[in-house]
Amino acid sequence: MAAIDSVYQYYLSTYGNEHSSRYDSHKKSDLRKTTNSIAKSNNESPLYKLKDEDGDVKRFAIDIKESARNIKNVIASLSDDTDSGQGIESLFRRRVAISDHEDLLSVDYIGKDDENEHTDSFQMEIKELATPQVNVGNYLRSNGKNLGDGSYSFDLITPSNSYEFQFNVAPEDDNRSIQNKLVRLINNANIGLTSEVVDGDRGTSAIRIESKRTGLNEDADEQFSIRPQLGAASMHAMDVLGINKVESEAHNSVFTLNGKERSSYANTFTINNAFEVNLKAAAPGTTIQIGFKANADAVADNIERMTNAYNSIIDMADRYEGSGQESGKLISEMGNVAKGFSSDFAKIGLTIDENTRIHVDKDTLKEAVTREDPSESFKILNNFKDALSAKADKASIDPMNYANKVVVAYKNPGHNFSTPYISSVYSGLMVDRNL
Repeated sequence: MAAIDSVYQYYLSTYGNEHSSRYDSHKKSDLRKTTNSIAKSNNESPLYKLKDEDGDVKRFAIDIKESARNIKNVIASLSDDTDSGQGIESLFRRRVAISDHEDLLSVDYIGKDDENEHTDSFQMEIKELATPQVNVGNYLRSNGKNLGDGSYSFDLITPSNSYEFQFNVAPEDDNRSIQNKLVRLINNANIGLTSEVVDGDRGTSAIRIESKRTGLNEDADEQFSIRPQLGAASMHAMDVLGINKVESEAHNSVFTLNGKERSSYANTFTINNAFEVNLKAAAPGTTIQIGFKANADAVADNIERMTNAYNSIIDMADRYEGSGQESGKLISEMGNVAKGFSSDFAKIGLTIDENTRIHVDKDTLKEAVTREDPSESFKILNNFKDALSAKADKASIDPMNYANKVVVAYKNPGHNFSTPYISSVYSGLMVDRNL
C-alpha cells in the first residue's frame, strides 16, 4: 500500500494544485474518439512486463500524461474556431486582456470575440484578499502521550453538512501518531478541508486544519466548526487536542471596481461574464489598469505559450535521463516534430537550439504575421500546431510506449483483438504495482 500512496502523493503534490482548464471538459464525441484511439493503439500491442520497480516508471507516466495534456490544452485555446475552418489566424479576432500589475492581478478575457462587442477597460484596487479559515490545535510534546487508550469522536460541521469522526488510541501511540491519524482521517474524508501536522518549539507538534474555500456567505459565520460528541472522554480529547480553536477566520476579498467598493467570496471571479480576474496580492492605494493587448502582441504571446508547452515536455523528459526510462525516445519523437519545421521557422522568428528547444523572437514573429500577405506564416504555424497536437495525442494515449519494458509475447498478426485494459496500465500503476 505504501507504493500506491507514494504515487498518489506524487500526483497530488505535483499536479493537485493546478486549476482545471475549460479545455479539460469534453463532449461525448471527444470521449468516444479517445476510446477508439485507445482501442486502435493496443490492437497490435504486445504483452510486456515493466523493468522498473522503484516508482520512476509511475512518475514518468504521470509526467508524460500531464505534459501532453498541457500541450493539448494550449493548442485547444489556439483552435477554438477550427470547427469553422479557422486556424491560428483567428487569434487576430481574439481580444486578450492584460493587467499593468501582473504581480498583483492577472486577467483573462472570456467574452465573445465579436468586433462589434463593446467592453470597456477598467480600473481596480485590491484592498484585501479572500482568505480561508484556519484552525490550529494545541502544541503537544510529540513523543509524549496526553490521551489514554480508547475510542474518541467529534463532529465537524460545515454550512452544508455535518460529519462524525471517530478515532482510536492504542497503547503504542504517542501524541504525534495520534495527530497523524486525525490528519489522515480529515484529508481522506475529502470534505473541502486540508490538514497537516505542524512542528512547534522544543519537540512539540499540533494539527493545522484549513478550509479549501475562502470567504463567507452572508448567512454563514464560519467555514467549519469542530465539536466534541457528548461524553467525558471525547470532551477531554477535544480539550487536549484543541482542534476546535480558530486561529484565523475566513474573509471575503475586498476591492474597488472603477472606484466602487465590491467584495467576493474568492480571489478568482468574473466581471460582466467577460473578464476572469485572479487577485494575487493586496495593495491598498495601487490602481491597476485592465485593458487589451494589441492583436500582434496577442498572437506572439499565444505562439510563445505553444512553444513553451513543447519545451516543457522536452525538459520533463530530460529530467529522466539516466533513470532507466526511454526518455530519449520521447525527446527524439517530439524533437523531430520541431526539426521538420526548422527551415520554415527561420522565416517567422522561431529557432531550434541544439537541445531541440524552440525560442521565439517576438519582433520577427509579429512582423511575419502582420505583413501584407501573412498566409504563408500562418500555414507554417498551423502545420506545426497540428503535428504537435498529433504527437501529444499519441503520448497521452499510451505513455507506457516510453517506459523501460521487456516484451513477453507478440499477438498473432491478423488474428488479434482489442484489449482495452492493456491501455490502462497507466491507471493500473496507480492501483497495483504488479499489474
